[in-house]
This record gives sequence, structure tokens and C-alpha cells, in this order.
Amino acid sequence: MLPIHHIENFLKFTPPNLQEIVLELRNVIFSVAPDAAEVVRWGGLSYFHEGRGGIVSAGICQIGIEKDHIRLAFIHGAFLDDPRKLLRGTQKAKRYVEIASYEDAPWDDLKELIVSASKFDPYSIKE
Repeated sequence: MLPIHHIENFLKFTPPNLQEIVLELRNVIFSVAPDAAEVVRWGGLSYFHEGRGGIVSAGICQIGIEKDHIRLAFIHGAFLDDPRKLLRGTQKAKRYVEIASYEDAPWDDLKELIVSASKFDPYSIKE
């Protein structure tokens, strides 16, 4: 987990309503995967299981900041169980959820996606 002053610096130009979403997502991620590594990469906050591999092969999710929403992305999202059909995207494997407001965010469903991503082993994919 990055020190809070790093997070505050990362978020300094982010509107308060989006900061609130980012901070809650961090809480959810670390409640699910307390051992997750947190790094600033590709313009966002990325989370992965360092002991299982790198930022992609052991990726959990990434928090991206857009103009008017937060994008919670899953590098292996196409392989995750998504009963509420929240995941968007057409890339081979990566999927995302757009979160425009804290109040309207489906927090329980987001947590389930994060749990699923945290447990996912990309080496289990049969080609």
C-alpha cells in the first residue's frame, strides 16, 4: 500500500467527488487482498499480487481517473464472472466498469468483481 501522501499527491487535481470513489475502491481492494501491491502505472493506480507475478500476470485491477468518472479496469476481465453485466470493453481480455458517482456505485457487485479478479489465475486459461 502506498503511503497516503503519495495517494493525496496523485489525486491533487482530481475533483473531490471522484477522489471519494478512488478512496473507497482502495478500501475495498485492500479488504479483499490485504497483501496487494499498489503502484502508480499507466496514469492510474494498479493492484497486483506481487508474489504471484507481475503487474499484468498477477493483476487484480486498475483505478483510472477520467474527466467525469472513475474507470475500474480488470486486465483479465473477460474471464471473470459478471452476473450483473457491469463489465464493458471489447479488447481480448481487459474489461472495465465506469463509476460516475459514489452514491450510484454498485459497491457490493464491485467487491465481488474484485474478489473474483484477486483469485483469478491467468495460467488456468486453456487456449
